Amino acid sequence: MSEVVIRKIVDFVEDILIEGGKPAEKPLRMAACAAVIRNPWGRDYVEDLQPAIHAHAAVLGEALVPRLVALMGGPEWIEAFGKCAVVGTEGEVEHAAGLIHTLHFGNVYRTGAGADSFLPFTNKRAGAGTAITIPMTHKSQDHKGARTHFLTMEFTIPDAPAADEIVVALGATSGGRVHARIGDRFKDMEYMGVDQAGRPLTT
Repeated sequence: MSEVVIRKIVDFVEDILIEGGKPAEKPLRMAACAAVIRNPWGRDYVEDLQPAIHAHAAVLGEALVPRLVALMGGPEWIEAFGKCAVVGTEGEVEHAAGLIHTLHFGNVYRTGAGADSFLPFTNKRAGAGTAITIPMTHKSQDHKGARTHFLTMEFTIPDAPAADEIVVALGATSGGRVHARIGDRFKDMEYMGVDQAGRPLTT
């Protein structure tokens, strides 16, 4: 079954004004859009997932990306991003993974967000009301080590995913953590004299 059936689309937005008792210099917006869809593979084992992936991925990207970009006020206001899929209890984790781990989906978001970085993700199987958890990092490859933008947003949809559904979600933030002050990995490496794997730097 390759027809795309979207039961509903859910928006989640929060603006963080105070963190640790201290007002933010500017509010941090965190937003997500999630599509609740019928699982195109059902409960039966299907060897070739590609036809349904191709039928669904671009459609989901086109449904979610413009909506999320609008919630953020435009691509220029997006600094960090991520994605998530949760398959209902009758499906496989592979079904969730299949819909978000494809360039037919990810590239729609990268283009819409003005990004060129790897999209962090979660994919899991769970029942209705589970946490939709979206890890995020900086959208720019040049800033991939910015710990300020290592963020996670989480929300729930009380009636999704049903056993025969999949929730596919995208998340974005307008900046890094409010009052971020833990440095970044590149400064750590310089200070410690090692590379990312802990090997001594050569001069």
